[in-house]
Amino acid sequence: MTTNNHTEAFIIEPERYEFRAVPMHHFALARRDFFKLLGAGIAVFAVARDLLAQETAPSPQGFHNEELPNEIGAWLYIGENGIVTGFTGKAEIGQNIRTQLAQTIADELGVPFSNVRMVIGDTALCPFDAGTFGSRTTATMTPQFRRASAAARNALVEMAAKQWSVPADRLVAADGKVTDPASHRVVHYSDLAGGNFLAQAVPAHITCRPASEWTIAGKPVPKVNAREFVTGKHQYTTDLRPEAMLYGKILRPPSFGATIVSYEDSAAKAATDVVVVRDADFIAAAAPTTEAAESALKAIRVQWKEVAQISNTEIFAYLKQSAKPSTDERFRQQKGSIAEGFSSAAHRLDATYTVAYIAHAPLEPRAAVAQWSDGKLTVWMGTQRPFAVRDDLASEFHISEKKVRVIVPDTGSAYGGKHTSDAGLEAARLARETNGRPVKLVWTRHEEFTWGYFRPAGVIDVKGGIDADSKLLAWEHHNYHSGMSGIETPYAVPNQYSEYHPVPLVLRSGSYRGLAATANHFARETHMDSLAHIAQVDPLEFRLKNLMDPRMRAVLEAAAQSFGWPRKKTADGQGFGIAAGYEKGSYVATFAEIFVDRQAGKMRVVRFVEAFECGAIVNPDGLRNQVVGAMIQGLGGALFEAIEFEHGQIKNSHFASYRLPRFRDVPEIDAILLDRKDIASAGAGETPIMAIAPSIGNAFFDATQVRLTDLPLRPEQSLKS
Repeated sequence: MTTNNHTEAFIIEPERYEFRAVPMHHFALARRDFFKLLGAGIAVFAVARDLLAQETAPSPQGFHNEELPNEIGAWLYIGENGIVTGFTGKAEIGQNIRTQLAQTIADELGVPFSNVRMVIGDTALCPFDAGTFGSRTTATMTPQFRRASAAARNALVEMAAKQWSVPADRLVAADGKVTDPASHRVVHYSDLAGGNFLAQAVPAHITCRPASEWTIAGKPVPKVNAREFVTGKHQYTTDLRPEAMLYGKILRPPSFGATIVSYEDSAAKAATDVVVVRDADFIAAAAPTTEAAESALKAIRVQWKEVAQISNTEIFAYLKQSAKPSTDERFRQQKGSIAEGFSSAAHRLDATYTVAYIAHAPLEPRAAVAQWSDGKLTVWMGTQRPFAVRDDLASEFHISEKKVRVIVPDTGSAYGGKHTSDAGLEAARLARETNGRPVKLVWTRHEEFTWGYFRPAGVIDVKGGIDADSKLLAWEHHNYHSGMSGIETPYAVPNQYSEYHPVPLVLRSGSYRGLAATANHFARETHMDSLAHIAQVDPLEFRLKNLMDPRMRAVLEAAAQSFGWPRKKTADGQGFGIAAGYEKGSYVATFAEIFVDRQAGKMRVVRFVEAFECGAIVNPDGLRNQVVGAMIQGLGGALFEAIEFEHGQIKNSHFASYRLPRFRDVPEIDAILLDRKDIASAGAGETPIMAIAPSIGNAFFDATQVRLTDLPLRPEQSLKS
């Protein structure tokens, strides 16, 4: 990583498989439009080359060095009615980013929070953005909007100063107006707007308010549009019903990799008001009702050729056998001499850990509405990467990107699962045959579980060595397939080596909340606990003894104090465990209490205490919701979730057979937020999930002396064996 005054060069993580994946299918705004949509006012444009550098990379699919001409790169619009509109290509997928960014703008620009509106994830109105992933929204958009807002505030002050013929430095901008304390004159931002259009570059060096002086940001603010979500008024993609809309359905292959041998669709095409499309192995129908589209697909006669596939029972052996030496130096990290470290260690421990494929299982499955008009394509779609979807649509349909508009309605969760353009491509391909009628395509739950992509399975080999004083001497960490994020140990080890081993894909794999970091933290924190046991040292004391990072020490100590560590057991079956780590600029420590009923063969998580620190907190309520939500989601990957597959088919492709956390599984949760106003704000979408599984596994060992090394942990199986 390299840094400059206010940005950080962003490197796309190498395990984000879907960024390199081609689409599932292959098929053979001007300034006046801006005013038409938003009305007259003042727009502040940012020529933010540094932001481009951190949000783009030259090689993976959907990433390119897109130029930001002033006419497109608008961050703020100040209307004559006093309403301020902020624009971002990020997507709102449940993380409440709309509220947080509105707080940032209101705080820096000096306007009431209620006067700020956000336009999010619209490729026709918003500046280019690589996507909503990697916990980058807070880290990149918060400082960007602060700079743009500060530039707008300064411009308004200059306008008032010129109007009054007074020095600008004696004027004050606050509460949506500019005031001259000497003459008591006041002019509102809306009056300064006056229908003028201001195109201005945001200076590379501009002074923004420090976190210690925030008055709107840093405070708990209710979620924008919360009532619409609670009452059901909000429309997701699945709720959209434009006039004359048709419903689309796809005929899926019987297994992964199957190809068409024979095809006959005359009976389906004979149906009234039904459109049937075959394009290579893509077969679909659109009709006035979902039932009619499904009936048309049933009338098509298709013979498929299937190919041999491995099953989930073979996956871990396959990953080790299929790994090839990596030629990419980014995948290997070395410090000191592993051989010397292990040779002088008083204790050494080698272990292998595994993580299963798991599904994203969002409440809202993939969905898209597509419409062609005058050679232009508009797609409404729940996606984390609207600009990448735009690029895929333009490429597949051989049209200019300027003729494609992607609009992202607030989306019903994603967890890293809605990066690809599949549903949008499918809906658009059908809509191309409907003479301008829009087509809505909503994946079924079975399709979501089967044809989306998964958090990749992985095998992780860890070796650790300590001296007689319980200090780490050597650490070796190998990850096969599940990725390298979080692979580097945060503990002070003089001799260490880590390597990520890429493996050819078995199931379609891609981003997930915490992705590789969750797997690597599970292996490392479980291994740390085992080493502490060998050394006969308290697990917290062992970690603190081997830590140099004050931020990680702070979250461990805060969580320990709230949890009451060390705890004395008051009943048989009680167990206590801890785990910690850092990722993407934030730190986490999780303490777990569990209860094991050996006779019934069951385990219950009783309590979580998690301390989390991500720099300066912009919205405490939003952050707490992120943290608690991640902790609950982490229960699934820790205890239940695993995709079962055989002969190219997913065997547990419904909620009835794919176990997720339920209300009865949720323990008492205490989320402790450490507010570091002296540190730049980082994201919180992923890091809080990482320490859940190892804290539970370590607590299970404390209760039973049985070490679980596979995810999901499935403690009930070990109790029955």
